[in-house]
Amino acid sequence: MAASTLSVMCGIVAYVGARPAKDVVLEGLRRLEYRGYDSAGIAVLDGEEVELRRKAGPLANLEELLAVSPLPSSGTGLGHTRWATHGAPTDDNAHPHLDCKNALAVIHNGVIENHATLRAQLLEAGHRFRSETDTEVVAHLLEDAFGQSGDLAQAMRDVCRMIDGSFSLVAVHRDAPGVVVGARRNSPLVVGVGDGEMFVASDVAAFISATRDALELGQDQVVCVTPSGAEVTTFDGTVVNGRRYHVDWDISAAEKGGYDYFMLKEIAEQPDAVAATLLGRLTHEGTLALDETRLDPRLLRDVDKIVVVACGSAYHAGLIAKYAIEHWAGLPCEVELASEFRYRDPILDKQSLVIAISQSGETLDTLMAVQHAKEMGARVLAICNVNGSTIPRASDAVLYTRAGPEIGVAATKSFVTQLVAVYLVALYLGQVRGTKFGDEVAEVVHELAATPEKVAQVLQTMEPVREIARQLASAPTVLFLGRHVGYPVALEGALKLKELAYMHAEGFAAGELKHGPIALIERGVPVVIVMPPPTGRAVLHSKLLANMQEVRARGAYTIVIAEEGDTAVEPYADELVRVPRVATLLQPIVSVIPLQVFASELAVARGNNVDRPRNLAKSVTVE
Repeated sequence: MAASTLSVMCGIVAYVGARPAKDVVLEGLRRLEYRGYDSAGIAVLDGEEVELRRKAGPLANLEELLAVSPLPSSGTGLGHTRWATHGAPTDDNAHPHLDCKNALAVIHNGVIENHATLRAQLLEAGHRFRSETDTEVVAHLLEDAFGQSGDLAQAMRDVCRMIDGSFSLVAVHRDAPGVVVGARRNSPLVVGVGDGEMFVASDVAAFISATRDALELGQDQVVCVTPSGAEVTTFDGTVVNGRRYHVDWDISAAEKGGYDYFMLKEIAEQPDAVAATLLGRLTHEGTLALDETRLDPRLLRDVDKIVVVACGSAYHAGLIAKYAIEHWAGLPCEVELASEFRYRDPILDKQSLVIAISQSGETLDTLMAVQHAKEMGARVLAICNVNGSTIPRASDAVLYTRAGPEIGVAATKSFVTQLVAVYLVALYLGQVRGTKFGDEVAEVVHELAATPEKVAQVLQTMEPVREIARQLASAPTVLFLGRHVGYPVALEGALKLKELAYMHAEGFAAGELKHGPIALIERGVPVVIVMPPPTGRAVLHSKLLANMQEVRARGAYTIVIAEEGDTAVEPYADELVRVPRVATLLQPIVSVIPLQVFASELAVARGNNVDRPRNLAKSVTVE
């Protein structure tokens, strides 16, 4: 697999050649719809101006629009399927975006961090904005830059040096017919090399039916594409050679990035998803800025209780939130199953903050809990992955996780980004309440910023975990043990096995073993143990080490997830899985990865459909 790159998930495809661009682009968008389903749009060059069609909702909405308002035939065009980050999923916010003269169209994947400053400057200069997106800033910057140089590639280079953040950009201009220009920083962009035609896309799936020959762009590079070829330069104009390669996947595999299942692809995307969720959160002054929250810090200073409501994997993220909030913010925190919340007469008032966690933003149990909390006067902060969904709209504030679309039913990258989000919320509460100083907040954020690389390290060492899973394919049960934040990780590992392998699995707080669960231990029973770091809260490590000896003495087959350098576990581990060193509170980000891989591989070994486990739906919209 190619090296991981940061990407807020959207689908990009552009074409230049002899065929009608509208047809080629639409076919590409169908293959990329899994990357963004909030809205879609296509633009083609048509003489005096750019012709544009776009529509909120799934791609089918755009196809219906094109049926009644067809685009002209043109050999140059581009299209986009959007997963919203800035601006709600509406027609006006859908890509492509145009400049003031309708002469230029641009599509974008990623986040422009300094868009607010640039937008203010452009408005002062007389530009008219028609959307809430960060992307439209680029359209107007390109308008000015092209007016100065008359060269679209040069204009793109000039603009890329002005913008901060993560992006892949593609643009066309009426005065540059037969030309498509793209650029990338920390976000994938690839060129498809055809016979008298060329493609630019965020994923080879967009063009693999036409060509398997591709050109990969490097970091901070611009490509200028014509039907006869491509020229690649750096942002400062130096000509470079892009990496040519041949794609061996077929069409169906390309949609999954070469993986057998979407879940495997989504596990591999977790370094990107974590990095995207962290992007732009720390200001130049070293303070945490959660601009989506829209909650007055003065209100947060008055909060005297936190209640987290969630279901399934999100509930496990909430359990970890409790440790972080109480440790960093010094606030009492309760964690509730959303399905039980409103039936037990919870005590809430205007000084209560309810945090609702939902990947889809449509989980009905959680939505009902949100509505109940609002009726009782509490303020609600949603942590969600889908922009503009129901739960964020019903809440007072929202923090988006930026994991990108998750096709597999079992939560993987959405869970890990929920962990990052709850850490950010806990730190932010500590910051505004004065329980954490700015340098302390910045230190933890910098530790978080190192986790994408550490997740990538874990993913590179997972083959032994897959082998363990294959060996246990016929096991009737697997038990999981953890302490502190490792306990919710144990619960999540057990849930993954239930969901995917259809087998009995239980997660326990290890200190509870002697209060009953140890009766389940007999010879050969697999027990997965999530060890805390030996430093920090050393007592946690020593106590779980004792629990490990207890189960092993009774015949358990121990599979131990432990930090690099932890030698104390070695005599008691039948199988040892190493994860990188991180702070105790942050360890779930790395320790849950082997459990995801373990569950998916065991499910495959048992012949199950990993992406579509039986009886389950991605979003639970009934109580």
